[in-house]
Amino acid sequence: MSDEVTSLALVVGGASGIGAAVTEAYRARGTTTVTWDIDGSHDVTCDVTDPGAIDSAVGTTLRGWGVPTELTVTAGVGHAGLLTEADPGDFDRVMRVNARGPWLCMRAWVEPLRGRGAPVSLVATSSVSARIADRNMGLYCASKAALSMLVKVAAAEWAPFGLRVNAVAPGVTSTPMLGQGTAATAAGSTWLAAVADRTALGRIGEARDIAQTVLALHSMSWVTGQVVECDGGLSLHSPIDSWGAMGQAGRRRERPPG
Repeated sequence: MSDEVTSLALVVGGASGIGAAVTEAYRARGTTTVTWDIDGSHDVTCDVTDPGAIDSAVGTTLRGWGVPTELTVTAGVGHAGLLTEADPGDFDRVMRVNARGPWLCMRAWVEPLRGRGAPVSLVATSSVSARIADRNMGLYCASKAALSMLVKVAAAEWAPFGLRVNAVAPGVTSTPMLGQGTAATAAGSTWLAAVADRTALGRIGEARDIAQTVLALHSMSWVTGQVVECDGGLSLHSPIDSWGAMGQAGRRRERPPG
């Protein structure tokens, strides 16, 4: 372990999607950055569903690079399906990766981080789906809601150790997870084009947008226990469309009989 490293970033899930964008942003700044993942190009192999693998990855990181000053957990999986049709195994898998995995990763670092004697920032990747009920995405919504609450409780529990814990909550973002292997675009999907149209800033998110928010949140020394939504204003649009519904009702009332 080198004593010369004063700033060290660790990105869990750093080989693709948002995690890769966070890694790229750090390295563009000249920050020493370690990535954990199970696929793609990464520094340490780690399956976040396996507590033993996480403990091993912590040891490898400590020996090779030292104690991180900023930890970002972006590992996650998607899921779509009605609650009445979802398999119980899908529930377990989505919860295990999206909620249990980030909790295990952050918890595994508490002891090494509290002994560092300096403030440390942890950021997990939640979703706007943590607070918005999306039909056909119930398991994903539930897993991200669980993660958002874990972040808040961790912030309260670990503050005396000098640890800040926050989350970012992206909206629809062009990543391989959304595009089932390749980054999806509004030009290639009528659904994504509609999402872009209802987003206040007029497009779907890019991984670099979320990375920018992650790094900014790490730098906010008086912020902890927060879930910062970064969705371009997508969630400003009410899914029940009350204005449209009222307008239609009014037009029906005003229509002359016959």
